[in-house]
Amino acid sequence: MIRPGLCSVTFRDLSPDAVIDLAAETGVAAIEWGGDVHLPPGDMGRAAAIRAAGAARGIDSCSYGSYVRAGNEGARVDFETVLKSVAALGAGNIRVWAGTARRDKAGEDAFATAAGDLAHMAALAQDRNITVSVEYHRNSLTEEAADTLALLKAAAHPNLFTYWQPVPGRGLARWQAELDLLAPHLGDLHVFHWIMTDEGQKRRPLAEGVEDWRALFHRWQVADAWPHPRTAFLEFVQDDTTARFRDDIRHLHALCGTRGEDETSMKSMGG
Repeated sequence: MIRPGLCSVTFRDLSPDAVIDLAAETGVAAIEWGGDVHLPPGDMGRAAAIRAAGAARGIDSCSYGSYVRAGNEGARVDFETVLKSVAALGAGNIRVWAGTARRDKAGEDAFATAAGDLAHMAALAQDRNITVSVEYHRNSLTEEAADTLALLKAAAHPNLFTYWQPVPGRGLARWQAELDLLAPHLGDLHVFHWIMTDEGQKRRPLAEGVEDWRALFHRWQVADAWPHPRTAFLEFVQDDTTARFRDDIRHLHALCGTRGEDETSMKSMGG
């Protein structure tokens, strides 16, 4: 089973209550709350309020998208504040970043420092039964699957995992190979459809990428130690509109094999 989820950063201009309302209306099962706008680290009151509001609508506040970067000065102290917020939120996972450049540009000292920070964070979080997952992203130590795998092996902590998302332009075969390589440490996915053009990357409707995502979902295997339900978090939509989101989330429901807003409404009306 795959749960349809939402990254709250998709709608930074909406309040947390409005994000929850939209999620509930469209059958979203789980939310990853962003630490930049919706839930800044250290705001325990807001964390508790978001947790209660989500639970009241049947939505799991399952993950926290922090902006802590392992390898940066002060990362361990920043993580301790994040950890307290996540405990108040009731989330079971924290997303962190690794460095600020690719491994070949950052250098091996930065790589080793980041690995040490990640091991420290994973150990602290484990004491609270919370997992730690690194963002799979360009301009970081986890831009490449092989470097991500090396970083996780260097950190060598069983409570440390990785997310995955497609780097635009790499293509299905390479994306599938990345999933295969990261499988021993893989947790959840961030889902979107972006393409590369002569003008750079552009967001497109998820409908145009459904066949690729169907193949990727088929290939997606979480780590044996991953303790959470598989969740595919929709992240960012074309033009940042709720109308585009409603269309994209319907396609995500189809990929997950879950019921979207239209079928939910029909059932409530006896349809």
